[in-house]
Amino acid sequence: MATAGRCRMPTEGLLTLMQWLSPGFPLGTFSYSHGLEMAVADGRLRDAAGLQDWIATVLTHGTGRNDAILLAEAYRSDDAQQIDALARALAPSRERLLETTAQGEAFCTTVNAVWGLDLRPMCLPVAVGRAARMQGIALDVTLSAYLHAFTAGLISAAQRCMPLGQTQAQRIVADQTPLCLSLAQAALTQSIDDLGGSAFLADIAAMQHETLQPRIFRS
Repeated sequence: MATAGRCRMPTEGLLTLMQWLSPGFPLGTFSYSHGLEMAVADGRLRDAAGLQDWIATVLTHGTGRNDAILLAEAYRSDDAQQIDALARALAPSRERLLETTAQGEAFCTTVNAVWGLDLRPMCLPVAVGRAARMQGIALDVTLSAYLHAFTAGLISAAQRCMPLGQTQAQRIVADQTPLCLSLAQAALTQSIDDLGGSAFLADIAAMQHETLQPRIFRS
């Protein structure tokens, strides 16, 4: 069992991140669409091009950027609970709050059991930041991997509620990779003061999803 705080070799840390952020890790990521299902249902998202623009906006002006900043702050701070409280307050809807807290709690439960950590339930980006610090995994790599996994999760949700082939889906993930790297690099020097967003259509879709029937996802 890994010891908390031990500095890891880069490859070992990368493999740990791949495990934490893989679809096989028991977070329940498959059950959340981040409001994307609502955008498809009301006809706002109809094709791969529109989806790519939507995801780029969420990354640059919405949850992606904010999650990266929160993750970095949680990694650097000695008071993760304060960062977690802020992360909860920033959730723009009930389902968005559920999405980040439920996945975060599941993440903490599993890493505590497998890696011997002692994390209290926290929002997902805060939990990942704290766990990475405790495991000695580099912050820049953690940020890039987190944003890439977030993107892949949105693409996976899209494949289940709109016409989107596997090759198209993987092309979008690949096309968003430079953006993930850029946002990760920016988060290294950003702080709580830089938090904020303007992905209003995505936030409204998340709010409207609360009453969508029938539906596949929890958010």
